[in-house]
Amino acid sequence: MPENPVPQTIDQISEIILELRAELGEIRDTYKGVSQSYMVALATLSDLTIHSAEAAKRAAKSAEQSKIAAMNAMVAAKEAASDPKLLRVVEAAVTAAIAAALAAVESAAAAAAASAAASAAVAHQAETSLLKASAEAAAASRLAADAAAEAVHLSNQAREVVDAAHKRVSQADGRGSH
Repeated sequence: MPENPVPQTIDQISEIILELRAELGEIRDTYKGVSQSYMVALATLSDLTIHSAEAAKRAAKSAEQSKIAAMNAMVAAKEAASDPKLLRVVEAAVTAAIAAALAAVESAAAAAAASAAASAAVAHQAETSLLKASAEAAAASRLAADAAAEAVHLSNQAREVVDAAHKRVSQADGRGSH
């Protein structure tokens, strides 16, 4: 005896049609729920991508500003290094350059994280506007990394200036004591 016998009467057929209609209604309701959840997820991914790209751009600007601060501190250290009386100023300038370089590195890391978040969001939905935002985030991350590298280079130069100033002061002290 088969599990689903073929309906024999109009009433049986009508009953099956009613069951199918009910199942179809349930499927429609489920689809509507899934569709709404999907739309919310897409909107959330879109927002995440746009905000991540903006965060990457801001972090890149921060890294650039930190690079400028490191450059200014290095210039100040060079200018003050010619006067042994200003050795503390030179040391403070070097400390500022190092702090600026560290800030630039942190900003570059933030830009990279934001860029990765934007890329991850785009991986789930390849929408043109999101692809553009992700590309902008990646570009900002590269700019931030470049600025951080330059800031580190400048802080190293500032460190060399203070080391040279210390050497000159100690040599001058050595000559003055004889």
